[in-house]
Amino acid sequence: MTNSSNKPPVWFWIVSVIALAWNAMGVDQYLGKAYNTERWRSALTQEQLDIVSNHPTWLTAVFAIAVFSGALGCIALLLRKKWAYSLLSLSLFAVIIQMGYFLANGHTDNLGMTISIILFSIFLVWFSKHSKSKGWIS
Repeated sequence: MTNSSNKPPVWFWIVSVIALAWNAMGVDQYLGKAYNTERWRSALTQEQLDIVSNHPTWLTAVFAIAVFSGALGCIALLLRKKWAYSLLSLSLFAVIIQMGYFLANGHTDNLGMTISIILFSIFLVWFSKHSKSKGWIS
């Protein structure tokens, strides 16, 4: 049973919902890429499509791990479960591998988004750890 002194503040819920929406957009991007949807293809230039088609298969798997563990971690935050930290840490690990690959291979055309994804992932790990320490998730 949750003690009322461990009730999360309103901003906890706001951050958790925004985080879930962010990760849902990542899941949408993954599904578009995995199923090669017209909507996904139409958002990219031919050059970008050529680059994506040459990515190694393992990178697509890392992308899936990043977005699905991130989305599940955010759902765990909303359910106030401490395993949110583990899922969001896994997501961060996968994000670092994925974005590291892009940067190491000179894909810097979306550098702002790449940095944003890394920073938001770091923030979510910190946020879940902070929430755990405050007793907001257990």
